[in-house]
Amino acid sequence: MGTPAQNVAILKEAYRQWHDTRGASVKVWLDLMAEDVKVRSLADGKPAASFTTEGNSKEQFKRYFDGLLAEWDMIHYKTDQFIAEGDRVAMLGSTAWRNRRTGREVHTPKADFWTFRDGKIVAFYELYDTAALIAAAQP
Repeated sequence: MGTPAQNVAILKEAYRQWHDTRGASVKVWLDLMAEDVKVRSLADGKPAASFTTEGNSKEQFKRYFDGLLAEWDMIHYKTDQFIAEGDRVAMLGSTAWRNRRTGREVHTPKADFWTFRDGKIVAFYELYDTAALIAAAQP
């Protein structure tokens, strides 16, 4: 089991690669996931964000990434603060994406909540401005 500081270090590096590659580092995230990882997003599969449906496996998390990157181009992903206690880590930051179909951008605060077990991520929950995301995806 990793310490809170180790878990934060792992996430900082993954986020750095996520930002630097503008989303091309999905494998880095998947390598950190347990097979039974639970994924939830505030949008929860709403129209214009169907890729955000709840998932219960690494394969379903990959589906999330595939949908996100098929529909959106990352502009940036910034991490401002990490808060860790026990096996849980919260990341507070911001992100911006451009919808591939409409060309509209969404800039939003971002909060990600991670749970680790035996050095692997077993849960992920994200919060962001879903109304802005859906508006940017509308024709």
